[in-house]
Amino acid sequence: MARKTSKIWLWTLLGWLAACILFFPIFWMFLTSFKTEVAAVSTPPQLFFRPTLENYIAIQDRANYFNYAFNSVAISVGSTIVALLLAVPAAYAMAFFPTKRTKGTLLWMLSTKMLPPVGVLVPIYILCRNAGLLDTHIGLIIIYTLINLPIVVWMIYSFFKEVPKEILEADRMDGATTQQELVHVLLPLAVPGIASTALLSIILSWNEAFWSLNLTTADAAPLTAFIASFSSPQGLFWAKLSAASTLAIAPILIFGWLSQRQLVRGLTFGAVK
Repeated sequence: MARKTSKIWLWTLLGWLAACILFFPIFWMFLTSFKTEVAAVSTPPQLFFRPTLENYIAIQDRANYFNYAFNSVAISVGSTIVALLLAVPAAYAMAFFPTKRTKGTLLWMLSTKMLPPVGVLVPIYILCRNAGLLDTHIGLIIIYTLINLPIVVWMIYSFFKEVPKEILEADRMDGATTQQELVHVLLPLAVPGIASTALLSIILSWNEAFWSLNLTTADAAPLTAFIASFSSPQGLFWAKLSAASTLAIAPILIFGWLSQRQLVRGLTFGAVK
């Protein structure tokens, strides 16, 4: 019993140690955002200092944070909704009506994530320019949907595979149509998995920087472009950059914290029967 207790304490301490190591960069960035530029680059680093809000005031005077935040929310949520609308029927078909090409299709979709984004930057840029989608919400929503769609399909497919087929067969024997089966039976059973997939898609879209920096300038620029705007040829202003980064990650950190139980529940969906 004593040995088991000591083992639990050991794993608990290791867990807290790993959490502190992972969280330390965010903690240090938060502290740096309240320092002056001189204190931010001082050697050795200052742990105790007189905090100031000048960095937050400076970045708000330079750029409208709420405009960037609205763009991030609109693009992340919009791309997630579109991805789910496409992924749910696709995953349903592949999970319950598989063919000999289903596995190959899933692997092909996943292989698209291995393509370096810079390899298709020029054609994507030209297509967006010709379609009038540069620096627009719709343009980034389409791009982010295509980026996240393979992951969304794979996750929902794995959740659908955990649903017993006998339930659907019984529903079909009762005369349910395909639409009724999907909407009234399958989706309620897979709500935890779909919710966790949606949360992951929002987080991935929120953190995407490559396409937002190359396809937007001002009107549809999200918070990733907001952070990059504080990098200049004269150098990095660490205090202001830390303040901008803190403001950029704060909404998604709060959102992730509030939804962590749903996320864990969804990711473990079907693990125990």
